[in-house]
Amino acid sequence: MAEEKTMKEIVSLLKRRGFVYPSSEIYGGFGASYDYGPLGVEMINNIKNLWRADVIRAHTQVVEADGAIILNPRTWEASGHLGSGFADSLVECQQCHHRFKEEEIKDQQCPDCGGKTTEPRSYNLMMKTFVGPVENTQSQAYLRPETCQSIFLNFRLVTDSMRMKLPFGVAQIGKSFRNEINPKNFLYRQREFEQMEMEWFTPEAEAKEWFEYWKERRLQWYLDLGLKKENLRLYEVPADELAHYARRAVDVEYKFPFGWHEIEGIHNRGDFDLSNHSRHSGRELKYSDADYPEPFYPHVIETSAGVGRLMLAFICDAYQKISGGRDQESQRSEEVVMQLSPKLAPVEVAVFPLMKKPELVAKAKEVFEQLKFSFRVQYDETGSIGRRYRRQDEIGTYLSVTIDFDSLKQQDVTVRDRISMKQVRVEIKNLPSALKQFLTKGSFNEG
Repeated sequence: MAEEKTMKEIVSLLKRRGFVYPSSEIYGGFGASYDYGPLGVEMINNIKNLWRADVIRAHTQVVEADGAIILNPRTWEASGHLGSGFADSLVECQQCHHRFKEEEIKDQQCPDCGGKTTEPRSYNLMMKTFVGPVENTQSQAYLRPETCQSIFLNFRLVTDSMRMKLPFGVAQIGKSFRNEINPKNFLYRQREFEQMEMEWFTPEAEAKEWFEYWKERRLQWYLDLGLKKENLRLYEVPADELAHYARRAVDVEYKFPFGWHEIEGIHNRGDFDLSNHSRHSGRELKYSDADYPEPFYPHVIETSAGVGRLMLAFICDAYQKISGGRDQESQRSEEVVMQLSPKLAPVEVAVFPLMKKPELVAKAKEVFEQLKFSFRVQYDETGSIGRRYRRQDEIGTYLSVTIDFDSLKQQDVTVRDRISMKQVRVEIKNLPSALKQFLTKGSFNEG
């Protein structure tokens, strides 16, 4: 299928260019586990910082926290994760012994070999671990399946220490773990993943209004970062498919090569979490102040996104195959260009000497040193100038700065724009300010 071929090409590019590697590859890999390479780390950090800017920095009433991965096991009793609310129906093929979610098979027939499957049984998705030297039921704990629970546990502490007044939010970025039966689609569904979540606490009377606010704001964030409008949609989760804690849920879905899938969820959690933790712990988590003298449990509007899923969506959207050379240096019949927003690109500016001549290399390294603390910049002197352009186009670098022999005489450089392919000469002394202007505008015109 064309879709499978496209994903195969994208995965190959990400490995070859240092975005994502199969984890433990020298030992044959480890199922649904991936490592982020140097460019992947840069892009992941860009995504997280842009999320922080939109969700936290832009709001005076949102603070950031960072909770532990292993929490008191009673947390998961109160949250409902140890019950049927956080379980999948598992079936196993009696012939090849592959396991699937119940909804992935039809008529008890294995989709891999055609064998007959077992009757479904409930399978909890939480990953178990043990704390301390003895492995028994008393030392059993769990790796968190979501980041938000520590926010609820610390609700009173954050409110008091930071003097928070309703409505307000607490945000968190961190790793979560789910023992998925059948992880698939590369970075989309993994057993270890990173989440960006924000819990917005509000009086019940304002919950609907805030739900609409965060739904529209989060959708606009994706559009502002360049995802094509036709590849985004909002999906209202039906009542019979809601999570055990949710009163309402709307998913932001992206059209991946393998179909429409959620990249972020906006949930109305009601007062489920604070009331349950209050009841199970015996600690009062109701809110009150001068404006609300009668104590009550705030309602929660949650935004929750997976970092790996977002990276995959941005890359799928930006990945383009272009027939024929894009400029005179090209000798290829087909080229790959990653049309990432400059805000997301792991490298903003590449610096090249035109040729590997000592005087050009020395000047290019001088320019690199001038730029490296102000931009995400990469130096490259290997191969022809055309090949170096191609490499930067493939990883989404927006601007390329070339030092040639005229640079030595005139103290200027050529700046190439990845989007329009235009080139302009810029004086080296003005280069930092000019690059900032180009990156802010997203493109530039000659002259």
